[in-house]
Amino acid sequence: MSPAEIMTLIILFHRSHYRDFKYFYMGYVSLHLKRAFPALLSYTRFLEVMPRVLVPLCGYFTHLKGEPTGIAFIDSNSLKVCHNLRIPRHKVFEGVASRGKGTMGWFYGFKLHLIINHQGDILEAKLTPANVDDRKPVPEMTDNLFGKLYGDKGYIRKALAGTLFDKGVELITNVRKNMKARLLPPVSG
Repeated sequence: MSPAEIMTLIILFHRSHYRDFKYFYMGYVSLHLKRAFPALLSYTRFLEVMPRVLVPLCGYFTHLKGEPTGIAFIDSNSLKVCHNLRIPRHKVFEGVASRGKGTMGWFYGFKLHLIINHQGDILEAKLTPANVDDRKPVPEMTDNLFGKLYGDKGYIRKALAGTLFDKGVELITNVRKNMKARLLPPVSG
């Protein structure tokens, strides 16, 4: 299979209703898309070649980036590689993926960090191992941004807000229960 075909199947999986890649590949791709992909690999072989398209896939997403508008939103999402019970014997992303904790508990895999504008266009994307703090890639990801950046409570840190403010980006988050409410500055227009 070509790298483009492998990338197409990966993107198709994430746009499908399937929650498990194995069921998607064995139950849908192998049965219904065999004519579209004549050189279709076995499931285990596909898992072996999947990491090879990580860089081209990131390059493709970089090509799709939108333009900053002054209003942006940031969040991260967990990309689970396997079930927690299979972590010790998982070989596909060995040495690359890691164990991390999200809002739904512990998982093994990666985190996808995204910044989008108010029109839904992707401005920045970064893939990190699961054990990387959500705030760590933010300064690098906001180099080309301006205006307001909205995030959840996981992005609260005074040092991060100060670093972003120096770049011309105002970080806006909710407050935690143990924090004092703060007033937002008036919108100048």
